[in-house]
Amino acid sequence: MNNKITVVALIALITVGCNQEKNIEFSSESFTEKELPICKNSKCPEVTINYVEIIGDEEVSEKINIKIKNFIYSSLLMGEDTIPTAKSIQEAATGFIEVYNADKVQFPDMAGEYFAEISVTEIYTSKKHLCFEMRQYLFTGGAHGYGTTSFLNIDPQTGEELTSNELFKNNKEFTAFAEKQFRAEQKITKDHSINENGFWFENDEFYLPKSVGFTQDSVIFVYNQYDIASYADGPIELKIALKEVEPFLSID
Repeated sequence: MNNKITVVALIALITVGCNQEKNIEFSSESFTEKELPICKNSKCPEVTINYVEIIGDEEVSEKINIKIKNFIYSSLLMGEDTIPTAKSIQEAATGFIEVYNADKVQFPDMAGEYFAEISVTEIYTSKKHLCFEMRQYLFTGGAHGYGTTSFLNIDPQTGEELTSNELFKNNKEFTAFAEKQFRAEQKITKDHSINENGFWFENDEFYLPKSVGFTQDSVIFVYNQYDIASYADGPIELKIALKEVEPFLSID
């Protein structure tokens, strides 16, 4: 009798565990300016957006999709506003094109047309951790365009963003370890300034960028242009093998 009760209890626990598993899937989506009514009868700046949409568990999917779309909306935001008000990609792209049209009227000799390229790609997946690489490159006049790479780390069970403290333990020790890797790649000896090669680290102290990405075999940190060096130096990437970082990870 006791054995039967034990078996039933185990089955119940397994069932509860399975029910707690959040099943989500990824759908590849794309968008261009050609889909907009404003561009049907007139030439528009090129807007190319490739992204993933999360489907499956409704609550989790909605949380992740909001974060992805907010990145897209923010990337297309023009003018003095810093918080996007768009409710859809179409609305955000229309706003970008309307600003271009207004600028073109005000500055008819403006060289070059605006354009925007945005992508959100899933680059790491596990039961406890999703990582999305988010890229944007815009030209809005001037000598050159400007692009950034950032990462979004998500708990797939809740849809919430994972903070650096949730991803890593012993942050002080990990930063010291990462600095050794950075110095080795940049050929800066430990007895020389971290800004030896013309970097702009504040107070001459090494620090990691806020956003960190994960692939199946690496942890990636990207300093975007102007973060620690000039535009001409381009983005600076620090990539460390995942097996070397494992002692500092809070998530398996």
